[in-house]
Amino acid sequence: MEYEIIYNQKIKNKKGNIKIKMAKKLLITEKPSVAMEFAKALKINTTRKNGFLESDEWLITWCVGHLVTMSYPEKYDENLKRWRLDTLPFLPKEYKYEVIKGVENQYNIVKSLLLREDVDTIYVSTDSGREGEYIYRLVDSQVGVTGKNKKRVWIDSQTEEEILKGIKEAKDLSEYDSLSNSAYLRAKEDYLIGINFSRLLSIIYGRRLAKELSEERVSISVGRVMTCVLGMVVSREREIRNFVKTKYYKIIGEFGKVENSFKAEWKISDNSALKDSPKLYNESGFKKEEDAKDFIKSLENKKAIISDIKKTKQKENAPLLFNLAEIQNECTKRFKIKPDETLDIIQELYEKKLVTYPRTDARVLSTAIAKVISKNLNGIAKNFKDEDIQASIKKMVSEKYSTNLIKTKYVNDSKITDHYAIIPTGQGFENYDKLDDLKKDVYKLIVKRFLSIFYPPAEFNKIAVTVKIDNEEFTCNSKVCINQGYLEVIKNENPEDKKDENMDILKDLKKNDEVQIINFEIKDAETSPPTRYNSGSMILAMENAGKLIEDEELREQIKGAGIGTSATRAEIMKKLERINYIKINSKTQIITPTEKGEAIYDIVNLSMPDMLNPELTASWEKGLDMVAKKEIEPSIFMEKLEKYIKGKISRLVIPM
Repeated sequence: MEYEIIYNQKIKNKKGNIKIKMAKKLLITEKPSVAMEFAKALKINTTRKNGFLESDEWLITWCVGHLVTMSYPEKYDENLKRWRLDTLPFLPKEYKYEVIKGVENQYNIVKSLLLREDVDTIYVSTDSGREGEYIYRLVDSQVGVTGKNKKRVWIDSQTEEEILKGIKEAKDLSEYDSLSNSAYLRAKEDYLIGINFSRLLSIIYGRRLAKELSEERVSISVGRVMTCVLGMVVSREREIRNFVKTKYYKIIGEFGKVENSFKAEWKISDNSALKDSPKLYNESGFKKEEDAKDFIKSLENKKAIISDIKKTKQKENAPLLFNLAEIQNECTKRFKIKPDETLDIIQELYEKKLVTYPRTDARVLSTAIAKVISKNLNGIAKNFKDEDIQASIKKMVSEKYSTNLIKTKYVNDSKITDHYAIIPTGQGFENYDKLDDLKKDVYKLIVKRFLSIFYPPAEFNKIAVTVKIDNEEFTCNSKVCINQGYLEVIKNENPEDKKDENMDILKDLKKNDEVQIINFEIKDAETSPPTRYNSGSMILAMENAGKLIEDEELREQIKGAGIGTSATRAEIMKKLERINYIKINSKTQIITPTEKGEAIYDIVNLSMPDMLNPELTASWEKGLDMVAKKEIEPSIFMEKLEKYIKGKISRLVIPM
């Protein structure tokens, strides 16, 4: 009996002929360069064709970013092209999508491959995140792919080992349906808020705004995240603009001996004669210079005693690893580059196999990665020819620093969602020499942060001295680094290792010692306005729902749902700058609002002020995260969104 072998299955041949046609696997990436890396990792001989690669077993193709997008309202109804109040709210029951102009050719290539009869398994290998998921799902839905086995490749780096592991352990695509639901909802939310509120405010306030800006016509662009960020920039600018500096006067005492003295600052204490006095501006300052002088006179010819002295040792561990927000902030501070430039650089480092996946919110490693972290270290040690890095690794080896991270703060599975922190892979060094200096510097920054977590903590001696004159207290603090620890690796990240001249004097003091009063001086001080955001600090503020928190440990403790995502925050600022709502200084990266941006802010603040509220915007992001985690149904999220939009429009539109 004869059989026909079709797609690796034996089927009885009615004609009695033997026909052999082997099944193929189709792999879809997000970029052509990534497709080439997958082909190399699979070690297959491929033929380059128009928009894809082909071998006996594999077809490999790529998207070029998004191939499909949501249709504008006029695609639903031609009459919706004109902006009118009676067409709002626009809330379609079924959403329409279309192929993006300019990429139709690649879309048709991907479509033809998805529908090829000899393809039985599709490996979805777009970026491992919400947006990457959305890119493929849109294509899949637009094409109408059925009857195929669909697998999801989820990787943390583009090393050969990780690619092969990702393909081997690929899960059924349906296991990522909740992530896909979240991606679709994010797009619908941005689409509906953008279209409805931009049209609404433009119709109501557009003419007035155009007149105010001396422009012929103005449309008002509103976005879920964009408008909130604009609000943060304008609010901060107005705080600075309206800030009135207040001068006050502090008192500094000089004690000890003329040739060997230390200075201490007066602060109010519970037993002070000035407790709750209206003469004080704050706990250490007087409102009037005359009152400060009178206070000094009251202390003359009195004994000064060391009432308290505390000597402590402080240990400080290396900071957590970089996530995207942290590295963007660091690169803005160090290299004065915009967050989107940082992302582009790290994306390139990722595609060149040098670092792990960049669009991550996590600053820790998974337990599984921590167990094999020696591979990353060994790769750097053997192949990275950088003197500073090699010196740091030699120190690790000679001092026998432990590489076991399992029970440290740098490993925490509960703080990882899609991906762990950004770390060097220990591979890809064949690509390193081709990088420009800035990209090399960013890479070394990531390597140094990574190596620092294996080093011991930095150690400091701290002395706090209190000098008492009657019931008035003067305090002096000194902190000196006695063991650099991890600071040897991150040499210029922490200034605490500088010499404190007070330490040698303070360490010889003893409690109840009487010290000579050498001098009192009045030091002018004044209040400072808040600082403007720069493009890096704005990323951190967005990550922490509008809170600009300088302290790294505190930042990590309170971190929750932020404004936007690690993948979108830089693009939001880029858009605000492009539509002339904000300006970003190219040298300092300081952000200021434009006249137009402030005018838009005033309109939104007047009409729908909660759109400016970071916590509300973060709550929407939290909802999307809950959908991804299957904690709420997509329909519930959608109901709340539509109710929110209807409520806003009904309050602003007066029924005719």
